Amino acid sequence: MGLFNQFADVVEWQETRDDVIFWKWNEDEIKKGSRLVIRPGQDAIFMYNGRVEGVFTDEGSFDIASDIIPFLSSLKGFKFGFNSGIRAEVLFINTKEFTVKWGTKNAVSIPAPGLPGGMPIRAFGSFNFKVSDYDCLIEKIAGVKKQYTVDDVKERVMAHCDQLLMKWIVKEGKDMFHLQAYADEIGRGIAQDLDMEMMKIGISITGFQIQSVSYPDEVARMQQKVASQAMVGDMGRYTQTAMADSMTSGNGSHMAADMVGMQMGMMMSSQMAHQMAHQMANQMSNQAGQPVVSGSQNSEQGVIPNFCPNCGKKTNGGKFCSNCGQKLV
Repeated sequence: MGLFNQFADVVEWQETRDDVIFWKWNEDEIKKGSRLVIRPGQDAIFMYNGRVEGVFTDEGSFDIASDIIPFLSSLKGFKFGFNSGIRAEVLFINTKEFTVKWGTKNAVSIPAPGLPGGMPIRAFGSFNFKVSDYDCLIEKIAGVKKQYTVDDVKERVMAHCDQLLMKWIVKEGKDMFHLQAYADEIGRGIAQDLDMEMMKIGISITGFQIQSVSYPDEVARMQQKVASQAMVGDMGRYTQTAMADSMTSGNGSHMAADMVGMQMGMMMSSQMAHQMAHQMANQMSNQAGQPVVSGSQNSEQGVIPNFCPNCGKKTNGGKFCSNCGQKLV
């Protein structure tokens, strides 16, 4: 990554991996005539005796003696000798925002009513982070490490992820079977808590996304069954949807004919049920010894039938049928 020896004159980070967060140059003395190269997406931090002397954020190639040393805190008057240099460290920071995929290693049991062991769920998604506090990063991490990678950050995040996932799902009583609908809200809550934790090492969590939540196979099958029953229960909507789908498919004419036949069958069944109810009402009224008369006869004779001539429901002496509203007198 860094190329420098006693004959070299360049201090740089020749970055070859995109998962390295920082890399420390500390291979030899910085000699007179040496140059500092800062590439796009990099910041360079000069450290002397473990102390930060200066932070340089502009990209380019700089003469260390004339462009860098005069801006260092305690090395402003440093003079390079012919054979002697300065033993300093240069920490190169990757300034880009990183995106990392995450997923629960094991099922997380979320407390749920009626389930003593909780509802086991799995989830996966991604999170974003970047270095935000150089002093904190150097104090906690860079002071003892030569480099730090995305995997190091991911390991630290995943140590807290399961607990935070449970916390924000349980908070405010989220519907256990519709967690995906709350994914954005849950993700923002987790991002806030993770950011507070990761700021301890100088890293900021800029986003946390939940792309999918999965349930045990038994629960998933039950959800599909309930959804199917709900759709079949509303046959009007089901037939309308099926007819609309059939019109856009290659079998439109056949499917439409099937749907029309189904609707006609349902209408005939309804009419037959109505006729049977009317006949039953006549029979029950005859058995009770009361004549069954039409609505107009009722008006003329003033006799209230025991059973409604329209739907067959017992009238209980009312002037109007309590079931269908038919006028009885």
